[in-house]
Amino acid sequence: MKFFNLRYEKGDLKLSNFIMLTIAGIINSVGVTLFLAPVNLYDSGVSGLSMFLDMLIAPMPLWSWLLIINFPIFLFGMKKQGVAFTTYSLYAILIYSLASMVFQNIIPTYYENFFANGSPVAGREVILCSVFGGMLSGIGSGMTIRYGGTLDGMETLAVIFSKRLGLTVGNFVMIFNVILYITIGATVTGMGTGDFTIPLFSIIAYYVNGKAVDFISQGIDQAKGAIIITTEYDTVAAALSAEFGRGLTIIDAKGYYSQSDKKFIYCVVNRFQVAKLRLIVAKYDKHAFVTINDIADVFGTSVKNSRLTDKRRREKLQKIRELAHRQERQRAENADGQSAEQTDAPLPEETARTEE
Repeated sequence: MKFFNLRYEKGDLKLSNFIMLTIAGIINSVGVTLFLAPVNLYDSGVSGLSMFLDMLIAPMPLWSWLLIINFPIFLFGMKKQGVAFTTYSLYAILIYSLASMVFQNIIPTYYENFFANGSPVAGREVILCSVFGGMLSGIGSGMTIRYGGTLDGMETLAVIFSKRLGLTVGNFVMIFNVILYITIGATVTGMGTGDFTIPLFSIIAYYVNGKAVDFISQGIDQAKGAIIITTEYDTVAAALSAEFGRGLTIIDAKGYYSQSDKKFIYCVVNRFQVAKLRLIVAKYDKHAFVTINDIADVFGTSVKNSRLTDKRRREKLQKIRELAHRQERQRAENADGQSAEQTDAPLPEETARTEE
């Protein structure tokens, strides 16, 4: 079917994603409305801008600013981001806004002292509010990204305009946040309601938020790409495959200085498997050269194969040992053959006499 002149395939939207986005929107709202806002700290992006406007224009609550600013941005960016992404994002923002309305406007009508001591959870401890508010906000944002959307329209604007301005998406968002925090600091100082410590603590929340977003969106088993240059590539590759139960790639290469033909292994592991990878490589080739890099995302059916059963693993490890022993014997035989040739070769003086 077509929706806003965009192609939408049936099945792009999943009920499980909407359930997780509901949880994400509520978690984000808890971080912002129960930790940051009660002690006058500010979130980043459109959420931070909405909190700032909520402070300037009292009759307009936070949840209304979230809807007013975010909805037009996502509709504007729908053609570039797609229907599924826009739908997920608008739904998450709607949940975030509704939860914010419940925490800030509905609950206080029944509990008048709900915000009497600042945060109903951490009181007026600004550091605790900045750390935990930023963490919860980041968890909510990271879950939203993981399940197909985003809670901040600023990222959509960054995708659309960053290339035109010669900036990366990250730099675009960072510049906006720097301008936002400077403006907040100047405004609250000029109004006599605070000083620049407010945006400084907000930057702490922003930093914690970013770390939480990365951790949640990329997962606890963040992928690492390993490049292994070794002369024992068959043995090392077989051992890694047996240990991790996944595919590997062996690529032809050539040494620049030695001009010798080489091969290197490329494989993907998670952060907890890096130490094991090092031990395996060192066991079979102490002189191997290994580089390990972070990977932003991984997809494809050949990356993570089903793990081997114990019986198959034992069989494969036995083959690895046999292969290693054969290679060791071959190197020993080659070394003995070279020694024999050197022993049988005539000395230079004898060669000279023979020629005379």
